Amino acid sequence: MTKQIKLFIFTILLGVCGVANAGVIVLEGNYMGKNIFVKNPFGGAGVGFCVFEVTINGKLSPDEVNQSAFEIDFGNQGLKIGDKVIVNIKHKDDCAPEVLNSEVLKPKSTFNNSKATVNKDGVFGWTVDNENGKLDYIVEQFRWNKWVKVGEVSGNGTPGVHNYEFKITPHSGENTFRAKQIDYTGKPRYTKSAKYTSSSPAVTIDGDKFKGTVNFIGGETMYEIYDRFGTIVKRGFGRSADISTLEKGTYYISFDNDTKTVQFK
Repeated sequence: MTKQIKLFIFTILLGVCGVANAGVIVLEGNYMGKNIFVKNPFGGAGVGFCVFEVTINGKLSPDEVNQSAFEIDFGNQGLKIGDKVIVNIKHKDDCAPEVLNSEVLKPKSTFNNSKATVNKDGVFGWTVDNENGKLDYIVEQFRWNKWVKVGEVSGNGTPGVHNYEFKITPHSGENTFRAKQIDYTGKPRYTKSAKYTSSSPAVTIDGDKFKGTVNFIGGETMYEIYDRFGTIVKRGFGRSADISTLEKGTYYISFDNDTKTVQFK
């Protein structure tokens, strides 16, 4: 292959890559029952509108784009709520259309929670309907005067009644659990809380000065260790906590349903 031909091919490829990077807006998400609106200016040369093509999941959209603002209508795409959607908005590289509501492709937490319980086998369950987007449920337990994340359960994300379960690891005494979802707004939505009383004996520690290891007496436990400034320096679950890498000084250790002030030597 001659040098001139190589240079010609390189120039074509460079031009194609430039158009792909500068001339396409890609929106990915899930169909949530709403359409997208686009503000469509004139091209940089002042002739014709900026957007010249829209595809939805690889198929050409029939929407009219030759106007100053247009709607991308998902209604004729045969989509179901929650279906994956990839929208390509192709435009001239000397202008920039504006997508006015791209958040409609992001799942939103809308569930209604009718009940939440913990059964005798230590399973936290909750019933919801009106889900409108696939989001995880974050399971939390109230301990040490705050809500602590203890697990996640994948949400179904579709309308209808759904039941969810999570096997809990309770501390001694009374326990409280709930679940929450956090969508693109950053604002959490909570289920009702449910209480459970454990008959397990309280977990303790032997003394208030430790070196190398803190042993928990009475069983395994979730634990968190804070330095004197209140910063978490270690967390875990088990019958002991390895503190060999922590500096000497005063710490606060939360375990079971208790918090103690201790010294690490």
